[in-house]
Amino acid sequence: MNANAYSDKQTLNIPQTTKARSRKIALAGGIFYLLTFVSIPTAVLYAGVRDPNFIAGAGSDNPVIIGAILEIIVALAGIATAVALYPVVKRQNESLALGFVGARTLEAATIFGGVVSLMTLVTLRQSGAGTEALFTGRALLAMYDWFHLGQTLIPAVNAALIGTLVYRARLVPRILPILGFIAAPLLVAHVIMLMFDVSGPLLTLTTLGVLPIAIWEFSFGVYLTVKGFKPSAITAEYDIVQPGR
Repeated sequence: MNANAYSDKQTLNIPQTTKARSRKIALAGGIFYLLTFVSIPTAVLYAGVRDPNFIAGAGSDNPVIIGAILEIIVALAGIATAVALYPVVKRQNESLALGFVGARTLEAATIFGGVVSLMTLVTLRQSGAGTEALFTGRALLAMYDWFHLGQTLIPAVNAALIGTLVYRARLVPRILPILGFIAAPLLVAHVIMLMFDVSGPLLTLTTLGVLPIAIWEFSFGVYLTVKGFKPSAITAEYDIVQPGR
């Protein structure tokens, strides 16, 4: 349906009781977006596993296991963001909305792949594989890093998809998705640099693209949680339609 079919006056005159429907959608999407940041501590929790002799060493595996749990939460929360927002954003463009669900699912798959690699490493360590498994351990860690590279790339796709949807529908302040649009090509360039093992100032420059993406996603989550969607023709249509349709 054409989102321009409703005037601003019609949008603002929607009864408050019906506005609760889109507000709940925004709240759920915002909370799930914020949950995708719970894996930040893995930067510290995975410090031990970076030791080349980790698989043959001693010590607790709990930090790695806790980090894996946090990453699983992120994977599921990522899918949930797309599923939660889908009923509203599909009214702007259903193809892009489905694409966002697919991208989030693919991102979750790369996260689970990385978790499996790390947990396999932990299992070998607990079984007493010893120094004979050092090469295998390093291979599993390399596999995790390549899966993590996918997690760096896909947020650029997410920014392009959901950013376009909320930008066109004016569901949030436009500066938020613009941050994502700016950061997306930088992230893609960063991934290409990593794949070709480029180092130096150019890699540092593209690494800065991670910051605007993080700011965009965190700000988007906070805005949806605290404010909800901005009044628009899209939310008006969703709020007045009969539940279940």
